Amino acid sequence: MELQWPLILFTTLAAWACGVFGAQGVLALKGAGKKSQQLLAVLSCVLLAAGGIAVFFHLQHWERIFNGFGRITSGITQELIAIVAFVVIAVAYFAAARKSSDGGTLPKWMAVLAIVISVVLAAVCAHSYMMPARPAWNSVLEVLSIVGAACLLGPATVAVVLAAKGEDAAELGVPAVVGSIIGAVCTAAYAAYVQMSAGSFAQVGYYFDPTHPTKAMVDAGAAIGDQAALLWLGAVVVGAIVPPVCSFLAKKKGGAASWKLFGAVAAVAALAGAICLRVTFYGAGLSVFMFY
Repeated sequence: MELQWPLILFTTLAAWACGVFGAQGVLALKGAGKKSQQLLAVLSCVLLAAGGIAVFFHLQHWERIFNGFGRITSGITQELIAIVAFVVIAVAYFAAARKSSDGGTLPKWMAVLAIVISVVLAAVCAHSYMMPARPAWNSVLEVLSIVGAACLLGPATVAVVLAAKGEDAAELGVPAVVGSIIGAVCTAAYAAYVQMSAGSFAQVGYYFDPTHPTKAMVDAGAAIGDQAALLWLGAVVVGAIVPPVCSFLAKKKGGAASWKLFGAVAAVAALAGAICLRVTFYGAGLSVFMFY
């Protein structure tokens, strides 16, 4: 399948936004990161808005997107509902932080709400791609891969912001390590699923697709096998292994300088890995038509 870069950027940026908002919710539960809460709420919305803008480059007639909002079962409708809910909660979160006496104390229920909507939005965005016609996509592990990307990107980004603002990033130490490990497991699990999805196809005795007689049939096994280097080196080694290692080193060494350095490396590695995984996602997105 052709790479859909606008959608690759959308899902990656949406996961990043969810990760940032969820991580700051964790901070709020601990009563930490008070100076950074307003900035982080804005950052999460900016990331989500950037992803939303990217979607429009995927559509030749963007105005027709409204035709999909008529059914509640439509993936795009569910995404819109989750995005609107996310923005409303983020704005309320920002307002509550701004009105607090110290500029960052938030009620526990609002912190929990931030975490919940972050998980929900990431899951809804990923669920839109699940379909039986594309075996490499049709798994709950695909949903978890986006949630995992949020766990990898969010804490690392928040740690850098905290360190840059002169706050104690160590408050995010354990959540950052745990979150990155969860993200790494989710990424590796989905990578393994994608690799094994080649077994979902079976070659048949046709040498061309009757609906596209001038286009050669795709060898499913070879198409997925060609993704192996990008999948395992890019998505897993760089995107899933490097961030937990960096988070652990930052927690062990302590200090703002360590969190700035290792947090930045972790965030960049997680971003690169998330993009590699989505590129592989589309490369392995073969239809079962004439194969299954």
